Amino acid sequence: MTTIANAPCVDHLVVLAADLASGLAWCERTLGVTPTAGGEHPLMGTHNRIFNISGPAHPRAYLEIIAINSIATPAIPAGARRWFDMDDAALQQQVVQHGPQLIHWVASVPDVAERCTALAALDVERGAVITASRPTPNGLLQWQITVRSDGLRLMDGCLPTLIQWGPVHPCDSLPASGVQLQRLTLQHPQAATLQAACQAIGTAGHVVIAARDAPNLTAQLITPLGPVTLASRTPE
Repeated sequence: MTTIANAPCVDHLVVLAADLASGLAWCERTLGVTPTAGGEHPLMGTHNRIFNISGPAHPRAYLEIIAINSIATPAIPAGARRWFDMDDAALQQQVVQHGPQLIHWVASVPDVAERCTALAALDVERGAVITASRPTPNGLLQWQITVRSDGLRLMDGCLPTLIQWGPVHPCDSLPASGVQLQRLTLQHPQAATLQAACQAIGTAGHVVIAARDAPNLTAQLITPLGPVTLASRTPE
């Protein structure tokens, strides 16, 4: 088993799809790979497919295609919302109109509670730290993750969700896919606030942060189809 890194880093990219079938078709068409790993999230009533995008710039990273499982009932409390703004009607409509899209990223940290405290000192409420898991053929994946009761990603998806893994990380069993993450760029009108937050998390050195009138999250990838840039879309 791969040793879990102790330093904060880019953990994974989040691509939202209306359903997994359309997400897989998008992945094959856009990135030239067919992810087969993944599973169910009983807590949230969601499911995913994942594949390795590790490379020299980001040595332990993967891409997650996630969708609401229409036949599952989430176990979250009544009135709470799913992670990553997945219950947001406007975001859902964007995905229906434009297809699967990059919406967010997740940062791995070794001390999620302490990092949340550091963000709170900047008046950034990242949310409660909850415990989640999903079964895999290689055993139970367990992690702690920040989730707000309103489900908000924060700063249009540019401010990462924080995750602290248990003894097993998904990349431990994910083979190389031919896709590698080269650069993750965060563009936002409040770039200074975003920079300070990423410094508090410990990920400022792993991403590019720039000021822009309209928020945008872009990931530059090497793929079997050649260089590909994924970008989030913002409501007009």
